[in-house]
Amino acid sequence: MRQTLTISLPVGIKKVLDKAVKDEGVSYSDLIRESLREYLFIRRFRTLRAKMTAKAQKQGILSDEDVFALIS
Repeated sequence: MRQTLTISLPVGIKKVLDKAVKDEGVSYSDLIRESLREYLFIRRFRTLRAKMTAKAQKQGILSDEDVFALIS
């Protein structure tokens, strides 16, 4: 099931969007849909990373080097 969402954009962003749609050869819907998927993935990743970082710090794992030392 799909739903329609109406948004407003500042003129500058709309101009950049117009160019991206033209350059990519995709529809506005496709470009915005994919952009939202990427944004939501990154948002979820950052949330999970923050949770895991807090847990790691409690165990004294403070750097990438600490992680590599544990798994090597």
